[in-house]
Amino acid sequence: MKSCHIHVMGASGAGVTSLGRALASALAISHHDTDDYFWLPTEPPYRHIRDVAERLKLMQAVFLPRAAWILSGSLNGWGDVLSPHFDVVVFLTTPREIRLQRLRAREATRFGTEAVAAGGWRHAETEEFIEWASGYEDGNVSRTQAKHQAWLAKLPCPVLRMDGSRPLPELVAEVRGMIGGDGDSPA
Repeated sequence: MKSCHIHVMGASGAGVTSLGRALASALAISHHDTDDYFWLPTEPPYRHIRDVAERLKLMQAVFLPRAAWILSGSLNGWGDVLSPHFDVVVFLTTPREIRLQRLRAREATRFGTEAVAAGGWRHAETEEFIEWASGYEDGNVSRTQAKHQAWLAKLPCPVLRMDGSRPLPELVAEVRGMIGGDGDSPA
């Protein structure tokens, strides 16, 4: 594989991380997620945000110089300097109802069903997160579909728009087909 730099993005719950991991596995290259750089490691997670300069420095040290990688997640304005590195961007859109079901299931898996249920230690944060994620299409939150569309329009690389509710193997096959199947950059 010569060069393969793929960024997979979309709304929370769209299937971005799942597709990123599946593509990385299929192509035998490293997978990185923006959450690992955006958030400082804490227990429980997602409590403290890492400084932008530190995020970018860490990404430069960990994976940007490599010949091949997949980055999943949103750069939401802070990672614009990374866009020249992308060979292709995959933008997943998934119906809100499916996204929110996925997010509820993910929260229950990550923190425990009792923790996210009414009265649980993570319930309020989970509901706040679900409420935030539900505003993506309407534009009433910090990460919106309109902002993503505007960002995508400025990219110097091809953008593959996909339905994130499709089966994961189909999505992987379509991306592989676009990039030539072996992970080389699109022509």
